Amino acid sequence: MVISMTGFGRSRIVSASFSVNVEVKTVNHRFSEINVRMPRQLLKIEDKIKKKLNEHLRRGRAEVYIMIDGEGAVTRKIQVDWKLFEEYYLFIKQAQDRFNIEGKISLQDLLTRNDFLHIEEIDEGSEELENLVLKATEEAVLLCKQMRVTEGEELRKDLLTSLQQIDTHIDELKEFAPEVVSAYRERLQKRIEEIIQGQFDETRVLTEVAIFADKVDINEELTRLKSHIQQFRQTVNDQEPIGRKLDFLVQEMNREANTIGSKANDSNITKKVVDIKSLLEKLKEQVQNIE
Repeated sequence: MVISMTGFGRSRIVSASFSVNVEVKTVNHRFSEINVRMPRQLLKIEDKIKKKLNEHLRRGRAEVYIMIDGEGAVTRKIQVDWKLFEEYYLFIKQAQDRFNIEGKISLQDLLTRNDFLHIEEIDEGSEELENLVLKATEEAVLLCKQMRVTEGEELRKDLLTSLQQIDTHIDELKEFAPEVVSAYRERLQKRIEEIIQGQFDETRVLTEVAIFADKVDINEELTRLKSHIQQFRQTVNDQEPIGRKLDFLVQEMNREANTIGSKANDSNITKKVVDIKSLLEKLKEQVQNIE
């Protein structure tokens, strides 16, 4: 099925201790890539988070944002280097005695230094928090996937419409092709008659026409183009990721269209080839956004 690689999902879960917010945003990418931005204390479950996303997102670049609030989210403790604190205090005392500096040493003087006093965040771990994060992640990615599926269905309709238009142009090209050879034969015969005043070798004319017909024959390209369109229609109904395969088919269709254009010796054929290439360019852009 056609699934877009563009989507967004958000989930918020609140418990007595925590508030967890998870956002998942996906965009086009050649492969599967997941980037997770979250608090440091959740790093140990990063692999579990990515596994959740990989269960639902097969291709594309995913940006995941995890935010946590709550008293239990972070535990902080004051860490004091008492030995360094004592040495610093003794240094001030000795400096006062040596240089006859008057005044009292206040606690505020000591607290201006952060060499021996700092606040440290302690990761005590929380099974409740991990479960909430994983649950919120799954909810967010499912909402994102639903958006991708919905957009993919719209893409599928546009793709099939463009394919039908290309199909119509191909049928018209099949009608034009024989007329090109017939018109060439008439022009060639008329030119020879003008040169030799009505007497000409019909065998030679037929030979020249046959050579020309072989050079401008586009039936083989049209047949392959039809085959690629049929494969494209079948592929959009596959249940596995189809973006790369569709991209390859569009490239093959474009190659056949280029060959037809190079063989074209008629303004009607040239115009139809331009129309086909314009539709193929639209297909190419749309296919880039398919998982």
